[in-house]
Amino acid sequence: PTGLTFNNDGTKMYVIGAVGDDVNEYNLSTAFDVSTASFVQLFSVASQETAAHGITFNNDGTKMFVIGITGDDVNEYNLSTAFDVSTASYVHNFSVAAQEIHPKDISFNNDGTKMFVIGHQGDDVNEYSLSTAFDVSTASYVQNFAVGSQETYPDGLSFNNDGTKMYVI
Repeated sequence: PTGLTFNNDGTKMYVIGAVGDDVNEYNLSTAFDVSTASFVQLFSVASQETAAHGITFNNDGTKMFVIGITGDDVNEYNLSTAFDVSTASYVHNFSVAAQEIHPKDISFNNDGTKMFVIGHQGDDVNEYSLSTAFDVSTASYVQNFAVGSQETYPDGLSFNNDGTKMYVI
């Protein structure tokens, strides 16, 4: 496993891995308590990414984003039922290879107008602006922030709720 995320209320957990090339969906009978997880289903992303590392959703769960090191891109999927990976369909991708050839994780700001990608090649966080919220085809590179003096192999990033703090692992 290389990536993990939850739905908004913590009753669903999603695990992605670099070997299985799929998103594994679990129900949690107690919100955010992984000991109560039960496997529901999986969704293969192998047609787009064979070494998936990061996963996230838009706010309402109708879009899923997967990033990995094989394609060096962000793959966007539509979900006809929110947070149900069995309803996912591939839409398009956005290459981040010009900035990062080993992308490991992805995050968005709250309104989906900014996308952040972290990886091993530059040891930095790359910021992109999206002219249409949560539509990676409208992304354009803005700038990066180096984290190499703190971490030479960054694997993940997250922000607090108002975006004033960034966390890198």
